[in-house]
Amino acid sequence: MNLSIVIPLLNEEESLEELFTRIDNVCKTSNLSYEVWFIDDGSTDLSWSIIENLKIQHPQIHGIKFSKNYGKSQALHAAFERTNGNVIITMDADLQDFPEEIPELYKMVVEDNYDIVSGWKKKRFDNVMTKNIPSKLFNAAARKVSGVYLHDFNCGLKAYKKQVVKSIDVYGDMHRYIPVLAANAGFRRITEKEVPHQARPYGTSKFGTERFVRGFLDLVTLWFVSRFGGRPMHFFGAVGTIMFIVGFLSAFWLGVSKLIDVARGIYGHLITNNPWFFIALTMMLMGTLLFIAGFLGEMIIRTNREHKNYNIDEVI
Repeated sequence: MNLSIVIPLLNEEESLEELFTRIDNVCKTSNLSYEVWFIDDGSTDLSWSIIENLKIQHPQIHGIKFSKNYGKSQALHAAFERTNGNVIITMDADLQDFPEEIPELYKMVVEDNYDIVSGWKKKRFDNVMTKNIPSKLFNAAARKVSGVYLHDFNCGLKAYKKQVVKSIDVYGDMHRYIPVLAANAGFRRITEKEVPHQARPYGTSKFGTERFVRGFLDLVTLWFVSRFGGRPMHFFGAVGTIMFIVGFLSAFWLGVSKLIDVARGIYGHLITNNPWFFIALTMMLMGTLLFIAGFLGEMIIRTNREHKNYNIDEVI
């Protein structure tokens, strides 16, 4: 199979039939064999009923229904486990992504041998203050921290080699950082393609400005995990050891100073009156705790077993 098209959705009943019709026309015109995976992330409208009806008419359609809203990353994770195409394309269900871009994205992966091709919505039709400007700041920070130079990490329209989606674990809100996760896994042939964007024709956006706050926090997490996730002792143990040594040397210096004063016949200077005494004790205590945190992190990594953090009601 040439293509697996993965479409997470939440309350998009008005756009699903038009979206599939356009996908079907594009794939047939380009002579591409394909399957479509719709992931209903807890919709409360008629989205799932529409997917069931489409499935009856078009066997290449598959659906996954979550018991409640778990988020886009969990939706992608559930679909990635089940895809069969040599190239996996993700897109949003709101018709702001253009299915007509599918053949070119497929060609760039297959013929140009890219691991990931990420869409770049250079000209956006979103609110400038609440989306465009925060998005530019977010993308600039993501490029700087991750070392993956894409203009639009948030674009839902992306194409992947099958090996990429089968090799990475998408969790939390990490869907926007799949190129970074892939790069950390050794898939370095990552590029972007400018794609058109249009205003949402139906419904309202499911993401508010709070997604940028979560995005920055996830970016910090990703930076830390990518460098120390496999060996937390390298971070916590190193910092803890340095703090303990500094605290110990400070306490040792205070003790030596006290002995020198006694040798000189100077009495009455209590070590506990010196602020450095409490600073030294605090640093030794914190250093010990950080070292223990690193040790426990190593133990958790060695005993942890992967588990899904979502419930699936139905798969068709």
